[in-house]
Amino acid sequence: MSRIADVVLTALAPVVWGSTYLVTTETLPAGYPVTIAALRAFPAGLLLLMLTRCLPPRVWLGRVFLLGSFNFALFWVLLFVAAYRLPGGVAATLGALQAMMVILMARGWLGTPIRAGAVAAAALGILGVALLLVGPEAALDPLGVAAGLGGAGSMAAGTVLSRKWQPPVSALSFTAWQLTAGGLILLPFALMFEPPLPPLSATSVAGLIWLSLIGAAASYVLWFRGVARIEPSAVSMLGMMSPVTAVLLGWVVLGQSLSFLQAIGAVIVLVSVWAGQRANRPGVNATIVKHTSTRARNA
Repeated sequence: MSRIADVVLTALAPVVWGSTYLVTTETLPAGYPVTIAALRAFPAGLLLLMLTRCLPPRVWLGRVFLLGSFNFALFWVLLFVAAYRLPGGVAATLGALQAMMVILMARGWLGTPIRAGAVAAAALGILGVALLLVGPEAALDPLGVAAGLGGAGSMAAGTVLSRKWQPPVSALSFTAWQLTAGGLILLPFALMFEPPLPPLSATSVAGLIWLSLIGAAASYVLWFRGVARIEPSAVSMLGMMSPVTAVLLGWVVLGQSLSFLQAIGAVIVLVSVWAGQRANRPGVNATIVKHTSTRARNA
């Protein structure tokens, strides 16, 4: 029951992230991706720091800034580049490769075995996302593809390293450290490469508050809590809930069409997420090892 609760709570994070596209396109001015990313990360990090009153020790600063770069600064910038240069479906499908990358990185950095069921679930999820989002107008811009792959690799590395490097603090503090570091990395790039934001309407301010407080602070606390408790491969599969949520919100809120093929893709993604959790259950593998050892002793 504890694992089910951990999975459900962790899955809430990508469900919330699925609202990012809707909130960004409907409430915020276009053309300020780095500035929006900085305003999403930095205030959220500062707020959590004020709540926790826990600063990272000096020996942790290098790791915190590396994680803040992988999970936020580099990931969000590459994500926006991919979104601008590729059709949304292609960008999201490249992002879904993160699950496969996590399996390989977890093997190298954590010594986690590569399980055939986990690989199959990740491949099924990628197929589902492609059916859900990739249309006939899909085009492959080389720079956009590179950004999409780089963004998936950045988030995968951040997920695995966040599991490998677990400081003796709460998930709230760990999230505060990373969000603040990511915001500090993004701020100078926003100031150097983007013009100042125009005056914001009340709707735009509300959108920023949602992205920062809910889409960053609250959701990433749940995400990093899950990273500490659930196997990295299982956590990465939950990220596929984000494109499903984005499509459903577009259908319900914006009145966008939802084809039969997209519905099949959504079902495939949900099945792959379920299969990924089954394939990565530690109890199943521990039972297999126990039974194997017992047979070996009896032989």
